[in-house]
Amino acid sequence: MTSRLASMTGYARSDAAFGAGRLRVELKSVNGRGLDIRTRLAPGLDAFDIPLRQLVGQSLSRGSVNLAVSIERQGPSGAVTVNEAALKIVLAAMDSLAMHLDAQRPTLDGILALPGVLTVEEGRGLDEEGLEPILMGAAREAIAGLLQSRLQEGARIAEILAAQIDVIAGLVNQADAHPARSRETIAARLSQQVASLRQEADISPERLAQEALVLATKADIQEEIDRLRAHIAGARALLASAGPVGRRLDFLAQEFNREANTLCSKSNAVELTAIGLDLKAAIDQLREQVQNIE
Repeated sequence: MTSRLASMTGYARSDAAFGAGRLRVELKSVNGRGLDIRTRLAPGLDAFDIPLRQLVGQSLSRGSVNLAVSIERQGPSGAVTVNEAALKIVLAAMDSLAMHLDAQRPTLDGILALPGVLTVEEGRGLDEEGLEPILMGAAREAIAGLLQSRLQEGARIAEILAAQIDVIAGLVNQADAHPARSRETIAARLSQQVASLRQEADISPERLAQEALVLATKADIQEEIDRLRAHIAGARALLASAGPVGRRLDFLAQEFNREANTLCSKSNAVELTAIGLDLKAAIDQLREQVQNIE
């Protein structure tokens, strides 16, 4: 069986050169009821918040997604120059003080450490127009990587789900073939129950017929078995389909559980009840894994 199921769990990142530095886009997603996108952008990139959210929303339908964009600037951020005017003022003050004080003249590094003697020219701000195509291209690459990561994890989960559905199908077959479901066994049990009802005083023939009908209906689990097999076929079809199917698989898991509960309540044998309980356990495991599917 070829599956295109996607998990809601995945990670990807993309790096791109930008001027004298590099930018990095990181995407991480985990399970979520819907699509929840959270962003953490480097200073100066606030204008790209909405476009990035829209880009992610076009590719994903479920999951809690964290998107982070960082920029690493390489090389010096600006040029260092000597403020000649400030230096002249400092030297003149030193000469003036030397006439009145007998003190050792400061060293060169001490003079340069004085505020205002050295100035640092700040690097240029971000060029948003030039950055946009690079950033959005890196974001698309990261999204593609995240989708691939989620598909790989989805394929692993699909194998687990397929195995669990096979277990459920096997248990349904066991329940269907159990001797307690034979007509003879059901008829004998029904006869005992009707005989017990007849021992009650003042029970009318109409009431007896109604009770017998109820007992006969409760003894028959064929309808539950038919529904379970229909759900098994539906689950296998969803596993083989493309696109987000997590919610539909979750609904099917609930229906599986409903039929298993009814089967247990109708059981007329300890062994059949045990099969029903095993069925419920397998369905719980199935539903647990379904929570990871987009």
